[in-house]
Amino acid sequence: MDLGLEGAVAIVTGAGRGIGLAVTRTLVAEGAHVVAASRTITPALSEVAENGDSVRAVAADLTDSAVADRLVAHASELGPLRVLVNNVGGVRPRTGGFSSVTDEEWMGTFQLDTLTAIRMTRAALPALRAAGGGAIVTVASVNARLPDPLVIDYSAAKAALVSFSKALSKEVGPAGIRINTVSPGPVATDLWLGDGGVAATLSATAGSVRADVVAGAEASMVTGRFTKPDEVAALVAFLASDLVAGNLTGADIVIDGGLTAEL
Repeated sequence: MDLGLEGAVAIVTGAGRGIGLAVTRTLVAEGAHVVAASRTITPALSEVAENGDSVRAVAADLTDSAVADRLVAHASELGPLRVLVNNVGGVRPRTGGFSSVTDEEWMGTFQLDTLTAIRMTRAALPALRAAGGGAIVTVASVNARLPDPLVIDYSAAKAALVSFSKALSKEVGPAGIRINTVSPGPVATDLWLGDGGVAATLSATAGSVRADVVAGAEASMVTGRFTKPDEVAALVAFLASDLVAGNLTGADIVIDGGLTAEL
């Protein structure tokens, strides 16, 4: 399907690996020019950037409040900004329970999982208005609507992100700017499956085998498997497209293999 993104300029944060890398690849395949921001330029992102002139990889720590404006400036050098994908985020299971989570950890979680997207959105809006409209797609989490004590701060931060996006969509919709969120369940990335990821942390705490934690997560989903990064990326690209999703805004789209049961 032609998504009408040929020549569009986009910013993708957290583009070094996982979902962000998959989104970058998908947007490039659709003909977009992407400013791909990552705390470190990973070998995988370097490979994407070196395989053509459609990706500008930028090392950027999004917890630095000055970075957002710099990324928008990079994008403006390529043309009018049309798409912002807020993907930066991270999770650390709180195996010690609620009382073990310090003020500093709460603030760090909200800084990474909420404020980075808010800052990027604030920085991008003037450019999107000047371009006559565009799309902001923010990667949230199924935990925004499925709070879990093991990720209590992450759940709260992602819920705030979904609420923020819904509220702002009502303000900027008349300017032709669409804002939507994507809420994945467990995704087959290092965040869940890698060393130091969710499965490894939970298995180490419980004294179990990592594969058993993964199998338990898979069994909780109707499809019996983790979502693939490319599947999330395809959904993000769909929402970024004015051609096929031009009147879709203020929505939170869940992609979780049937993990949640709500109507």
